[in-house]
Amino acid sequence: MSVVAAEPGSPIALQAPWLGDAELERVRQALDGRIGGDGPFCRVVESRLQAQLGVPRVLLTTSCTHALELALLSLGIGPGQEVICPSFTFVSTANAVLRAGAQPVFADIEERALGLDPADVERRLTPRTAAILPVHYGGIAADMDGLLDVARRHDLRIVEDAAQALGAHLRDAPLGTLGEAGCFSFHETKNLTCGEGGALALRDPETARRAEIIREKGTNRSAFMRGEIDKYTWVAEGSSYVLSDVLAAILDAQLDRSPVIAERRARVATLYRAGLSDWAAAHGVQLPWASPERRGNDHTFYLLFPETQARDACMAFLRSRGVLATFHYVPLHSSPFGRTLGAASGDYPVTDRVAATLLRLPLHPLLTDDQVRRVIETTTAALG
Repeated sequence: MSVVAAEPGSPIALQAPWLGDAELERVRQALDGRIGGDGPFCRVVESRLQAQLGVPRVLLTTSCTHALELALLSLGIGPGQEVICPSFTFVSTANAVLRAGAQPVFADIEERALGLDPADVERRLTPRTAAILPVHYGGIAADMDGLLDVARRHDLRIVEDAAQALGAHLRDAPLGTLGEAGCFSFHETKNLTCGEGGALALRDPETARRAEIIREKGTNRSAFMRGEIDKYTWVAEGSSYVLSDVLAAILDAQLDRSPVIAERRARVATLYRAGLSDWAAAHGVQLPWASPERRGNDHTFYLLFPETQARDACMAFLRSRGVLATFHYVPLHSSPFGRTLGAASGDYPVTDRVAATLLRLPLHPLLTDDQVRRVIETTTAALG
């Protein structure tokens, strides 16, 4: 397999946020007011997310990592228990389990949407299993029907790592609302961003009450701010997970911009699919799985090559021509710290194959049609 020449051009970034005057104006408004956590913009954004997701409570956090930790702690998951999660994920998924005092147990992913494989999850259950932590990779739903069935039959909690999935659905249900808790990210790489930030969506009022207390350093300050009590005090163990109002102000503007961001990302993904389908079929390359029931948010557009050599050759060629394509996760079971957890002895064939052959293409709302055509032309020229 040979690499052929193509014309170089200006670099095309893998990801880029769309920020502008609206975000600047909201930040100015926040700076004129109360800039700490759980301020006016935080409450506005939480209310908007509650309406969008159809859940009674959303709590903004400093990151999705903290949202995951807060979810597990609020559900009472901790020492002596296990949480099953994918190895094909960012480290935050497993770190949150460890920070809650529980043990992450890695399971394999399924071929289509690259989410947890329910059959493999069930194979790894033990009497200590307390929860399942699926990741909706690339904004496409994991097999939640299968995972919810496993959870019901074995009395397990489900915490969704929906870091990449705001705006995505399984049928009519927003991702992040199918389990007991859903965790979202507003990192600079996500569809909507405030640089660093997260959110925790909860359906149960009592769990939400516990989460409020943990998030506010173990105090009942949130109830005090609502006027429900005349003073607040230390009532439980907690930490500081509240988001600054300055960052929430950026999110407020991003929510206004979200329909156009979604439209632009969808156009890029549509152009990729149309421009690469024939080439992919000819070279045995798999495009992202599409399903009318699992409606994604176009967070990621990836190529799955038949073998690592072809992936690496294509990636090197794209980068040499200024297209900043890249691989994705190093499986956690094969990482240095993952091996200390005893995870390397497991069997994760789909995870290993996907990690060795997946290539992400640039996808963000600032891409022009000309840039997308250049990515397509460079990709199709890469393998001769």
